[in-house]
Amino acid sequence: MSAAGLPVSIPSGWRVSKLLVSSYVLDWVLILLTGAAGRILKFAEPNRNPFSLTDPSISYPHTEHETVSATVLVLVGLIAPAIIILLASLLYIPGFTATKRGPTALVWRRKLWEWNVGWMGLGIAYAGVYASTEALKAIYGKPRPDLLSRCNPNLSDIAAYVVGGLGEKLRGAPVLVSYKICQNTSEELTRDGFVSFPSGHASSSFAGLTYLTLWLCAKFSISVPYLAPRHFTKDTQQIALTTNNNTTTGTTTSVKAPPPFDAPYPSSSHPQESPSEPSLTPLRNQSAAPPTYLLLIAAAPIVAATYIGSSRWFDNRHHGFDIIFGSALGIFFAWLGFHWYHLPLSSGGAGWAWGARSPERAFFAGIGTSGYIRDSVGKATGSEGSSTRPDSASGLVQRGENNV
Repeated sequence: MSAAGLPVSIPSGWRVSKLLVSSYVLDWVLILLTGAAGRILKFAEPNRNPFSLTDPSISYPHTEHETVSATVLVLVGLIAPAIIILLASLLYIPGFTATKRGPTALVWRRKLWEWNVGWMGLGIAYAGVYASTEALKAIYGKPRPDLLSRCNPNLSDIAAYVVGGLGEKLRGAPVLVSYKICQNTSEELTRDGFVSFPSGHASSSFAGLTYLTLWLCAKFSISVPYLAPRHFTKDTQQIALTTNNNTTTGTTTSVKAPPPFDAPYPSSSHPQESPSEPSLTPLRNQSAAPPTYLLLIAAAPIVAATYIGSSRWFDNRHHGFDIIFGSALGIFFAWLGFHWYHLPLSSGGAGWAWGARSPERAFFAGIGTSGYIRDSVGKATGSEGSSTRPDSASGLVQRGENNV
């Protein structure tokens, strides 16, 4: 039943494609396997770079207390964004674009799709940065700022552990020693003391929370005002005046509202606008700044990520470059996860995610194709892509979104 109480028949184009579903199940499997790989790498033995006993950058005191624990990091950087995406998808989608006569099945299909790809993008961001961070930690084996405090070096026989430097031959030159000089042989030293680069707290928090910021900006149109790719005029009078009537030329300027959520594409049965009545929108009326409180909402996750990353500095767990690089790595994976499934913020896409792949290209497109959807609306809709006007229940099918 539709929202208006009328029976709604789901078109044949809405049948679930097992091939398409399988391809997205595989996407989820790969995301989860990436996260599992990161967990395995966390326990890998890192390379342990030699160090100098006189290096002030690794001479900071070790503190047992961490300002942001690993549990809090997961709750804030992953669980909280996932819950917010779930609630917003169920409560706010499809938003103002759905008319009261829109079919309930169509609305819920869109809710579930936006929820699914919202989580998939978050999964790519968080799992990708987690695996990458743990791999880099093991490869570089960089000492933490508090390494010497953890190490408790054997100062009575330094010469037995020298692996580099000219300190024994040249006065004032440094001496590099192996980690085996350390009398502390616990995992706190042998592994955790040599995984400073990059900062996992910074990379994970910026991945999850930057992704959340991008997702919120898309869904609630939070962006710096811009000129969207639409019909506009460069007439300076139109730019200066707010009235719709152009007193100089005698023409009328009208502002067109976007079509409703379930409205069909215009067809030959709909009369076109008369050329004598152009639809022009003044430049200054084509965009406006969002309310400032929305900017604060979008900035809150970034502020939280910045605090989490900064805490690793005053907890003596990471060097400055480790935190900066980890933050940049997290931002990159957040950007990748968001753009993999969502339209760019500057596209004028009204906050929607990309639709599903076409069933016949669910796993592979190949040479000679333009992408992972069919090449035209006529092909994408099959029998529904005829020139006949669809009813309100099949409006989105006519738009080629029957795979969503």
